[in-house]
Amino acid sequence: MARFEDLDVWRRSSGLCVEIDKGLATCKDFGFKDQITRFSLSIPSNIAEGFERSSDKDANKFFYYAKGSAGELRTQMYIGIEIG
Repeated sequence: MARFEDLDVWRRSSGLCVEIDKGLATCKDFGFKDQITRFSLSIPSNIAEGFERSSDKDANKFFYYAKGSAGELRTQMYIGIEIG
């Protein structure tokens, strides 16, 4: 039986979430840190939720949410890099 834990995209996004959390452990900008960590956590969470849904329509909705969170995360990271 297939499990979301077996999906490469879920494993990679979960790993990214862990790396971001570790990388921002000493970040003093708590609002920025909160935003980035929430976006990164949202990606694998939405992939897992979509995978567990009973219909393709429901699953796709959560996969699109994950994609949107990935865009938000990239945006925050670009801005964070620019402002140091």
